[in-house]
Amino acid sequence: MKRLLLQLDSSRQASTFDQVVAHDAGADVVMARGGITPADVRDLVHGCIFTRAPKDLKNTAVFIGGTDMAAGEAILGAAQAAFFGPLRVSLMLDSNGSNTTAVAAVMKVAQALGGPVRGVRAVVTAGTGPVGQRVAGLLARAGADVLITSRRREDGERAREAIVKRLGGTVRADCLTDAGQAAVCLEGARVLVNCGPAGVQIVPRAAWTADPGLTVAVDLNAVPPFGIEGIDPSEDGVVRGRVTCVGALGVGKLKMKIHRAAIARLFESNDAVLDAESIHVLAEQLAQ
Repeated sequence: MKRLLLQLDSSRQASTFDQVVAHDAGADVVMARGGITPADVRDLVHGCIFTRAPKDLKNTAVFIGGTDMAAGEAILGAAQAAFFGPLRVSLMLDSNGSNTTAVAAVMKVAQALGGPVRGVRAVVTAGTGPVGQRVAGLLARAGADVLITSRRREDGERAREAIVKRLGGTVRADCLTDAGQAAVCLEGARVLVNCGPAGVQIVPRAAWTADPGLTVAVDLNAVPPFGIEGIDPSEDGVVRGRVTCVGALGVGKLKMKIHRAAIARLFESNDAVLDAESIHVLAEQLAQ
């Protein structure tokens, strides 16, 4: 029986990136739909659950993507609401690659630290975006003392509240309106993860190389100028002074491995729900 993946994308055009990864991960057919809203979901999901016997539903799954994580979460909720009894299929949420990228970044942090992040102070620059919020939330959930930065105080506070509500833990927010403020934000931090937009430098070299406590720096920006000055995208564990550095491509290799493994996991049962936490658990299993 063929493995069928229904891709529900909140963006107008369904992501070809996600379609290619799905095929590489073992999906035989990807049924991609763009411009999806929660109102569209029930009938599409019912098309999945009413066409195969319950014992065969593990061969059908739903992937939720798009550039808007809030829209993706609403689609996920609508899909779950469409199920009843044994008539359900596995679901994965990875809008904008936020969950798999964030999990890969957090895994790289843990590997570089050589142990748990509990009690570690971590700064997530540009922590208001979808990836930044997931990175901050996963670190906080694991016990780190997290500070997110934003250009506008109200955006930072709104993101902080959303992170704590969604994943719990200790999260604070501060303004970082220009690169000259980066050193102050990094005071006392052992971990730095930059989640800023492509081509925007947020942390100058002097701000992170002069900090005596910083031990891990991860930059998720692969477009020059890079988010953390002095870290190349290809770096994956390069040690500069006291700091283990990981660039966007270094994180990306692990992200792709996690993404493919998560898609494959969807077809092992008909009741999996892969969101940030469960994808993180899967990544930890892959690392064992």
